[in-house]
Amino acid sequence: MKLRIKGNSLRIRLTRSEVDKFAVSGYLEEMTIFSSQALVYTLESKQGITGLQAAFEGTKITLFVPAELPAIWAANEVVGYDNIIETSDGNQLYLLLEKDFKCIDAPPSEDQSDNFENPHKVC
Repeated sequence: MKLRIKGNSLRIRLTRSEVDKFAVSGYLEEMTIFSSQALVYTLESKQGITGLQAAFEGTKITLFVPAELPAIWAANEVVGYDNIIETSDGNQLYLLLEKDFKCIDAPPSEDQSDNFENPHKVC
């Protein structure tokens, strides 16, 4: 699971096996450890929502996905899903969940064996 944060946008990319695991369990978790603390980021299916939602509590970022979406997404060709949410202070946060494609010009040392085939064959 790759996490990208830029300004008021949050993007998570998943490999093939992560999409499959998420379809079955409805939950994924990763962490980045900084000395004595860890930044935890999770993907969680949730009943009662119609679009992507997000929360940030303590050192944990959670991207919530409508409960029916993981199984559907694993079986279709849709690249990703997005949503814009209003924050409590009146700003907007852009959320994007997408399949991680192979990059044609990636360095040979980068393992992309679990990534989805790039439909454009160009990075």
